[in-house]
Amino acid sequence: MKPAPTYLTEADHAQISAAVAKAELQSAGEIVTILADRSDGYTDVALTWCAGVALLALAALSLFPEFYMGLYDWALADWGHEWTPRAIVGLAAGFATLKFAGAYLLQLWTPLKFAVIPGPVKTARVHERAVRAFRIGAEQRTMGRTGVLIYLSMREHRAEILADQAIATKVDPEVWGDAMQAMLGHVREGRVADGMCAAVLKVGAIVAPHFPRADDDINELPDRLIEV
Repeated sequence: MKPAPTYLTEADHAQISAAVAKAELQSAGEIVTILADRSDGYTDVALTWCAGVALLALAALSLFPEFYMGLYDWALADWGHEWTPRAIVGLAAGFATLKFAGAYLLQLWTPLKFAVIPGPVKTARVHERAVRAFRIGAEQRTMGRTGVLIYLSMREHRAEILADQAIATKVDPEVWGDAMQAMLGHVREGRVADGMCAAVLKVGAIVAPHFPRADDDINELPDRLIEV
């Protein structure tokens, strides 16, 4: 298995950590940032495409049997071949297997694999992974339940912002749209670190009016970016 690409340098990590620290000076919110190469392996989707290609191949064979049987005879120069039911079934099985294997091999090229994954599937898998990460890294991890997760998944071109219970009761999910736009605008241009920093500062500004920082506030969650 190939290692995940490296999207950020050490300087980028330091920049994001500094942005988190700055944002948390404004409020009692605790911001966790996660950058993922991908949110799922999508093996089931790849196999579904393979099965679909194999079924289409069988459908084509059933519609144009003479063409494919003639192609088989031509390829093997088997002029005297007799097409028994067993031979026809063997041809169909071999043809479907080749198409299945070919579709699988094509999807080993990651850009193609992700290009043929339906958008709603990507959105659902990214959300599921973000929720799992939120439950592990931010939810109910602070005294005031003021954790916020900013999750960016590069291969799917999708992001999520999730807030713990106290913040979620004060801030409507739609409000995070400004932070999301600020982040994705930079990410689309290849400036991942700038995008994460923009989102972090926007989140801090959104949370601050509802949860101002107290004098005795302590840093309960790490400021560093997590790459997975």
